[in-house]
Amino acid sequence: MAISHSVQDYLKTIYKLQNGHGANSSVNTTLLSETMGVSAASVTSMFKKLAEMDLVRHTPYKGVALTDAGEKAALEVVRHHRLLERYLMDRLGYSWDEVDAEADRLEHVISEEFEDRIDKAMGYPTIDPHGDPIPTKDGNIHRIDTSRLSETKVGKQVRIVHVSDHDPEMLRYMEGLGLVPATRVEVRERAPFNGPLLVVVNAGEEHALGLEVARHIHVAESE
Repeated sequence: MAISHSVQDYLKTIYKLQNGHGANSSVNTTLLSETMGVSAASVTSMFKKLAEMDLVRHTPYKGVALTDAGEKAALEVVRHHRLLERYLMDRLGYSWDEVDAEADRLEHVISEEFEDRIDKAMGYPTIDPHGDPIPTKDGNIHRIDTSRLSETKVGKQVRIVHVSDHDPEMLRYMEGLGLVPATRVEVRERAPFNGPLLVVVNAGEEHALGLEVARHIHVAESE
């Protein structure tokens, strides 16, 4: 079954939202409309189309969840995207705040052979530049349980697993503070009334970090 670029974009976005809000959770019209920057009417129309293609299960007034076929198609696009990000950054010198937009433009047009060659040339990478797992060729993906840095208790040492790539300016800010995947961070203090966190990066520099940024950094217990 041929899937259009528009359908691929929707499936990828539904997959990312669904997995960001708990396994098997539904993605509603409002959330998808705001995320993709399209009208609610366009989303509703696409929901019906995706349901007819058996790519989502649509529950009126609740939203959609990917079917097995929908998840498989979404993961193929996600694989293209994240492999391209890795290639663009490691081999072509793109910065990590540039690769998302460039990969968005390329992910629909590369062939399976080109995908395989990138994978082999890069030594079969398992994560993209932002720390997100790259699905395997057969559609498996290794997920790690994480929490947000904004939720980390004072005195806790954690390791950054991945960061949100939605805002290039925020990515540049994080990089300037050394807040990149695999970095170890300790929350030293938490200001009251939703004030900033005082964090120590790699047992060295201290930074006051706003909660807006901390919410986009996903961490796991330090090993």
